[in-house]
Amino acid sequence: MSKQLSLVVLVVEDEPLIRLDAADMIEDTGCNVLQAGNADVALTTLKRRSDVQVLFTDIDMPGSMDGVELAHYVADKWPGISIIIASGKLGLDKMDLPTGAVLLAKPYPSSQVELALQNAARNRPFY
Repeated sequence: MSKQLSLVVLVVEDEPLIRLDAADMIEDTGCNVLQAGNADVALTTLKRRSDVQVLFTDIDMPGSMDGVELAHYVADKWPGISIIIASGKLGLDKMDLPTGAVLLAKPYPSSQVELALQNAARNRPFY
């Protein structure tokens, strides 16, 4: 990783090993990482913390909503939070995502994660 970032990133992933791997990858960029195992825990975190700048979420998760629903909710409730969505699903239409959201295909290389975070730090969409 080249440039050190200083963002607060909430990683939402129900698979603990994947969540830890993503968190480590994001921490390597200099970001502060919070973790949640599902959307319900993520929403509790977002209600308690006003410093979250990026939501990094998986799509398939148990709980009251999946990652796409969470992304839309966060985009509506906290429009200043940048959204990065990771998925192993093929053919997810960008029209299903909130405006400006980033979609990373699993397995995602650290360079793509870093670029998405750099663009989030500049408040620009990643295309």
